[in-house]
Amino acid sequence: MTTIDSINNWFVQNFGEVTLEQAKSWFVYNPEEKLLFNTGLFLGLFLVFYFVYAFLRKTFYLRLTYVILFSLFFYYKSSGIYFLLLLLSSVVDYGLSQIIYREAKVSRKKIYLIISVILNLGLLGYFKYMNFMIVTFNDMFHGNYQLHDIFLPVGISFYTFQSMSYIIEIYREEIKPTKNYIEYLFFVSFFPQLVAGPIVRAKDFLPQIYQKLNLTKQDVNNALFLIIGGLIKKTVISNYISINFVDRVFDTPMNYTSFENLMASYGYAIQIYCDFSGYSDMAIGIALLLGFKLPANFRTPYKSTSITDFWRRWHISLSTWLKDFLYISIGGNREGTFAGFLFPSLFFFGLLLWGISNVNESFIPLAIAFGAIVLFSLTFLLSKKRHQTLVTNFNLFTTMLLGGLWHGAGAQFIVWGALHGLALAVHKMFMEFFPSKKEGNDSGFLWKFFSILITFHFVVFCWIFFRARDFETALQVINNIGQLTFEPENWKTIVLGYKNVFLLMLFGYVWHFLPEVITSKMKFVFDNTPLIGKAIILGFVYWIVYATAVAGSQPFIYFQF
Repeated sequence: MTTIDSINNWFVQNFGEVTLEQAKSWFVYNPEEKLLFNTGLFLGLFLVFYFVYAFLRKTFYLRLTYVILFSLFFYYKSSGIYFLLLLLSSVVDYGLSQIIYREAKVSRKKIYLIISVILNLGLLGYFKYMNFMIVTFNDMFHGNYQLHDIFLPVGISFYTFQSMSYIIEIYREEIKPTKNYIEYLFFVSFFPQLVAGPIVRAKDFLPQIYQKLNLTKQDVNNALFLIIGGLIKKTVISNYISINFVDRVFDTPMNYTSFENLMASYGYAIQIYCDFSGYSDMAIGIALLLGFKLPANFRTPYKSTSITDFWRRWHISLSTWLKDFLYISIGGNREGTFAGFLFPSLFFFGLLLWGISNVNESFIPLAIAFGAIVLFSLTFLLSKKRHQTLVTNFNLFTTMLLGGLWHGAGAQFIVWGALHGLALAVHKMFMEFFPSKKEGNDSGFLWKFFSILITFHFVVFCWIFFRARDFETALQVINNIGQLTFEPENWKTIVLGYKNVFLLMLFGYVWHFLPEVITSKMKFVFDNTPLIGKAIILGFVYWIVYATAVAGSQPFIYFQF
């Protein structure tokens, strides 16, 4: 009895009395308190969920239904009543996938596929791009249409792409449909990766549903290592850098010095990596505890030696999805299509208009527009296989433009995608002229070092557009950085003023650039740590999560996509 009283007293002292209203709030949607992996509420709910899940491990449909119910609750806590949108989308796509699978005529199959794509992209377009289209129309044609009050459901882009991949793979006859709706809904709504990925392919995930659950000791070690690492990345590094430095500078860049704008750009680079890779690590770890293996989503992307290498390491599940379902669909490196030529042409036309409209203030925008058009043209005009390179580069540029638009409805995201598309085309031209410098070839330490340095700084430059609230703010940040002068005393004052922020930035970059041999040894030490040691580490992480919850948890960056 004394022990129970002691535990109760400790709980009250640290967490306070639990009232009926507080308990009710755990299960009711609150837009200000979404259910995130790095909150104490999720940890508590997951422990209860997992306790029951362990008893259901030998069942099949009961276990699937139980996970589906928790997944829908998880999504309800993130987006409120809009969890019904997920259910509606799943019912429609499941029904159309069954029709496509049973249909013998290819022409009819294609019609049903087009219907599914239109419905999915139509829903995504309304919730994510309606106001962007209204603003664009009003600006171009001097319209006065009012903006709609539209709530953006968390992670709608992720589960839309996942659902589309399922129905496209059935159309291509790469997979067979699930035996029933329960199995399909389990795939679409699986909560670890529901709202921010990794985007799971049906052909990789569905076979695991039918396998017997087999959770080994090594799986548990891997899961805990990923979850702990993800929590530290998110709660210790990303949140602190964001709140105490990066957000302030990017909100009002003109109020800060050139050096602060530069360091905020470096800060955002490590912030978004720690935020998104931290979420992915936690998602993969939690899924692993449930007996499911999700694909890796990041492989130390800032170690990339080229922009092509970067996209093999950054958000791997999205870049793979875009390659397989967009790039290849519009022709890939085989043929040109109307869509493949349309979007780059529209972008460069718009870029030219932007340059002309600003010519009275400065010739720089027009020079940038002409320079971009000439540079992109040279990527295929100088090629030995001119026609094939032209087709490839246009399709690649289209893929990156639409990839940028997928991330957000704004000119800054389109520019971000265009910069990456242009860089990929330039890198392909470079590789044609210097084939000995391809990845995998031993080009020497200095070449590798400068390749990583240049690629990293190009990516950081692109992140400025990605982070800025609009295109004009991005230009302000770039203009401020362009006025940087060598003032070591002022820099020292700023560094000391933001000492903790810069230390965490340094910690994040050192962690990221650690050689694989060291990270492997760290993993080996963790795996062989006694149970009491792992319990202490977990206790420390619990404390971090609790401390973060008291300060107010920050949402994951990719939730808005």
